[in-house]
Amino acid sequence: MTIPLGNIPGSISAINQPQVAFISPAVSVDPTLKLEADAIDAYFAAHDMPLEGMGLKMAEEAEANDLDWRLLPAIAVRESTGGKFDCKKAENNPFGWGSCKISFKTLDETIETVAKNLGGNNPNTARHYDNKTTKQILNAYNPPSIVPRYAEQVLAIMKDIGREDMAAISSTVAANI
Repeated sequence: MTIPLGNIPGSISAINQPQVAFISPAVSVDPTLKLEADAIDAYFAAHDMPLEGMGLKMAEEAEANDLDWRLLPAIAVRESTGGKFDCKKAENNPFGWGSCKISFKTLDETIETVAKNLGGNNPNTARHYDNKTTKQILNAYNPPSIVPRYAEQVLAIMKDIGREDMAAISSTVAANI
């Protein structure tokens, strides 16, 4: 087909090509991860925090790195009020990672990096975090000699976000459906 361009010299030729639509299958989210993500996002929403919507990523990375699902959001709340007061000199760093000297391209990258490190899965930092309890991880992240009540503050935020045993809650919900 040729389309005349009025006073513009030339014309445009168009070829009819079939349109292909790709429909991706619905992604199924583990019910426990969904409950955890919803609790994280609800906490951020209730406190008008910019990290609302990152709950699923935080829950997934916590699970992948064998961390308490509430740890990442609680650290973000303690360090930057859930992204409200992010590091000034580092982009996408609501965790204060690297003393706010490290920028990240995206929040997803930040969450992945912090979770991998705190889970003891980065060979460069494993000696600080591998095989530690949540309180020991927090004491390594911000030692009491630097921030005396840091671990207790983050643990209190974790309790506010939700119960640790979301798997038990998920099983109860599933059994009642």
